[in-house]
Order: sequence, then structure tokens, then C-alpha cells
Amino acid sequence: MRGPVWICGGYIRPLEVLIVVYTQVVFGGFVWAAYFSALTSFAPSYGWFIFLRSMVGCGVAATSQGFVLKTEFIPAKYRGSLLPLASIFWMLGSLLIIVLGMTVVPTMGWRWMIRFSIIPSVVLLVLFQFIPESARFQVSAGNVKGAVATLKWIAKMNGVSLPEGELRETIVTERGNAATLVSRAFLRTSLLLWYSWFVASFCYYGSVLGSSELLEKNLLCVTDADAEHDIKHNQDTMLCYCIPFNMADYQTLLISCLGEVALIPLNIGLLHVMGRKFSMVVLQVLSAIFFMLINICTTMFGFTVLLFLLRSLVSMNFNVVYIYTAEVYPTAVRSIGMGFCTSFSRIGGMIAPFVAQVLMSKSVLLALSPFALACCLCAVGTALLPIETRGRALLQNE
Repeated sequence: MRGPVWICGGYIRPLEVLIVVYTQVVFGGFVWAAYFSALTSFAPSYGWFIFLRSMVGCGVAATSQGFVLKTEFIPAKYRGSLLPLASIFWMLGSLLIIVLGMTVVPTMGWRWMIRFSIIPSVVLLVLFQFIPESARFQVSAGNVKGAVATLKWIAKMNGVSLPEGELRETIVTERGNAATLVSRAFLRTSLLLWYSWFVASFCYYGSVLGSSELLEKNLLCVTDADAEHDIKHNQDTMLCYCIPFNMADYQTLLISCLGEVALIPLNIGLLHVMGRKFSMVVLQVLSAIFFMLINICTTMFGFTVLLFLLRSLVSMNFNVVYIYTAEVYPTAVRSIGMGFCTSFSRIGGMIAPFVAQVLMSKSVLLALSPFALACCLCAVGTALLPIETRGRALLQNE
């Protein structure tokens, strides 16, 4: 996971050699992830499966630089409206996996599900030739000619010409220095953002895995349960077990997954009205409340609605954290800052299964409480962030 941090940061790219750039890092990440995903489908044992999926994660870590690339192309007044739309495509990927689980796993097995899931990555690799490099990044790296070539290519694509004048930028002798993240100017921001990313990932995957666990083990307190959901499964009855989802369970997951994009208009409105900081505070507090509401006794429809809203809130929060991080750091360290943040998010994602799945079988309340507490603490930390980035132009250098 540290790969994209140092590659994008600039430690390996003197001006005399080919610059490793955002698009190359993202491209390499997708190639790596697709390759090891394909190998995973042939894993001969559980140990090999774990190792190969870990390798997939290393490739996925590089893809966050795509968000940085998009941020650097969008004008400040449009970022609050356009950047949240990225979650639509994240949701489409989630829906694809659920649909594959419904259709492929029961008939062809999990190996073919993984193979089919690689297809979008292969298509994207072909489309990478149409993605331009960040002109901001090229200028910051001293590659002014490359930046001008990028701008000319974009202008040609849009049927316009570049304005008169020369593109100039003061050459920075030391670029991509990780020490900048903990310098006096960014220390508090970095520490709070690292925790925010940890919590965002921890709670996002907690909501995803927790909902699956509740449905699989039938741990819900449902007032209108059918015969199947009246059966309570626990660790005392058998040592190792796996209960396949029925169609109703898949439908619940599909509906809750749609919740990740259903409230995008509200997300955009919050970003424009309340700004980035207080949007995160509101979303984190509401997420804490809905994590606890999942434990109440209600109908199956009521549980679906609660899960729908919870997935909406944690997804919106993750989206705003992405946006704020890309906006708050200057171009010289934006990619390395995003790399460190995503590394902390991976830690949260690794811890989430132990809480959402292991503890869930012992006590639903005990499993949900850490997520609610983490959201509350994160809301306090977010309120202490020193910079509001709404409407602020992206900085080039510190």
C-alpha cells in the first residue's frame, strides 16, 4: 500500500528521466489488481487465496490517485457538485458484485465470479489512452512542456484554442517530501485526516460486512420474520458454518447499496451550504445514530430502510473525506498525502471484519457500538480541522 505514496511523491523522478505520473500509477494499479485477481480464481488453498487477495489490495491502493487527477482538472466552483458523482460508479461496481453473487456463485462458483469481476478493469485499461495527465502536476514537477502539451490536447478535444501567453511556474528543488505532511503548516490537518480516513473505511466496511452478517446469521430482531428468519444461528450450534443468502437477502443488499447514491443531491447541497468540515461532522454524527438504530426491533422493511440510510450516510462521509483531502494539500504533496491517508483507511478496513463479523455473533450491540463511538470521536476531530476548503483554489506548493 505504500507504493503509490512514494512513486507519486517524487523521490524517483529527476527531471532528466521519464516522469512517473498519475495516469501511469493508476494504470499500473489496475494492471496489478486485475492480474492478481485472475490468479486468485486459481488459488489452490486458502493460504494462497489470502496471499493473492493481499496482492490485489496493493494494486487497489494506487487507484486513489485517480481521484486526485480528477480533482486537479475541475474548477473550484464545480468541485462540490461533480466530485460526489464519483460514488455513482463505485455503487455500480458494488451492484455488479452483488448481481454476480446472485447469479454466478450458485451456478458456476466463486472462482468464476472473480473472473467475471475482472472484465471492467480490462475495459478500463483500454480507455486509459484517453485520460490526460494532470497539467498541475506536470508544472509542479518542472515539466512545463508536458503541461502545455496536455493543455493543447484538452483544448483540441473541446474544439477551442489555448489563451495567449506562457505557462510558468517556479521550479521547486525538493518535491513530494513526506515531511511536509507533518510540518507545522499541515501537522494537525494530517493527524486528524489520518484518523478520519481510518474511521471512514472502518465504518463503511463495517456497514457492508455487518449487514451481510446480520442477514446470513439471522441475527435481526424482526417483528414480521418468516420461518427462516425465526431460526437463530450461533457459534454454539456448530464450529464452522456458512448459510447461503436467499433471494430476499440479496434484494436487501441491492436496495441498501443503492442508498450509497440515492442521497447524492443532499450530499452536494451540504457541501455547498455547510462546507466540507461541517458536512463531515453532520454525517459522522448521523452515522453513529443509525449504527445504533440497526439494533432495534422492526419489520424487515424497516431494517432495509435503516440499512439504506446508514449506507447512504457512511458513503457520503467517505466521499466528503476524499474531496477534502484532495483539496487541502498543495499539488506538490497532494498525491503523497492521499497515499498516506488511504494507507490509514486500509487499517480501518482490516479491523472492520473482526468487529462486524466476529463480535456480531456474540452480541449485536457490542459489535455496533465501536462503529458508533468511532464516528462520534471522528466528528469531534473533524470540527478541529484548521482549514475549510469550500471555494478555495487548489494550492500548487506549500
